[in-house]
Amino acid sequence: MKKKIVGAIVAVVVLVCLASSVYVAGENEYKLVRQFGKVNYVVSDAGLHFKIPFIQSADTLPKELLIYDLAASDVITKDKKTMITDSYVLWRITDPLKFAQSLNSSIASAESRINTVVYNSTKNVISSMNQDEVITSRDGELMAAIMNNVGTTMEQYGIQLVSVETKKLDLPADNKAAVYERMISERDNIAATYTAQGSSEAKVIRNTTDKDVAIQLSEARKQADILVAEGEAEYMRILQEAYADESRTDFYAFVRSLDAAKASLVGGNKTLILSADSPIAQIFYGN
Repeated sequence: MKKKIVGAIVAVVVLVCLASSVYVAGENEYKLVRQFGKVNYVVSDAGLHFKIPFIQSADTLPKELLIYDLAASDVITKDKKTMITDSYVLWRITDPLKFAQSLNSSIASAESRINTVVYNSTKNVISSMNQDEVITSRDGELMAAIMNNVGTTMEQYGIQLVSVETKKLDLPADNKAAVYERMISERDNIAATYTAQGSSEAKVIRNTTDKDVAIQLSEARKQADILVAEGEAEYMRILQEAYADESRTDFYAFVRSLDAAKASLVGGNKTLILSADSPIAQIFYGN
């Protein structure tokens, strides 16, 4: 009977030791194996692992992406305007050994450090910008500047800040309306300036165009007058050659007489009165 009891006790001890020596690491976690309270090594591979029972213990740290929500706070811009910022941070543990040594494996301590670093960075960035610049940078430029300001500060804790995102970046309710009115007025002034500049440039373009058109019309009239003069000169030359030939003089005189008679037959009265010595009358007389 004593042997059975001893055997049972030994079996229980063996089972307890075996259970104490086995631990499971998940895909989304690190295991810190401590020996006498000090981290002996880190396990990052998922699966079944063993440790020395009663001497070593296994703590867990998350491997996945974590989120920390900062409390909303007031910040002052470069032009001494108050704004309300409310952000959250995406972060992860990249060096679990350094994390354990510097922050004693405490997520709460890590979040406290993140809160201080990100708030100070946000305050420094916004304090270097005017309120208008802050408002127009809400599409990502502001957060990029904050991340750049944070730099590698958190690496000493084994932490990587993946991104800083804004949930709210707004004006205090008591002066929001006044700021918006001022911004609208400034944009109206800028628009009026652009309109005036456009009108001035349009006037210059119209004046230049009108001048070019006037020069082109003047040149066209000049060329037309030259062509008309050349045509009349050619016409007079042809007439001169025609009248210089005695064999053709009578014919051209007759043709011009007919043209003159035709030009005189206007209106309803088609009667042509000729004198007896008229060249046309001589034709009818047969002379």
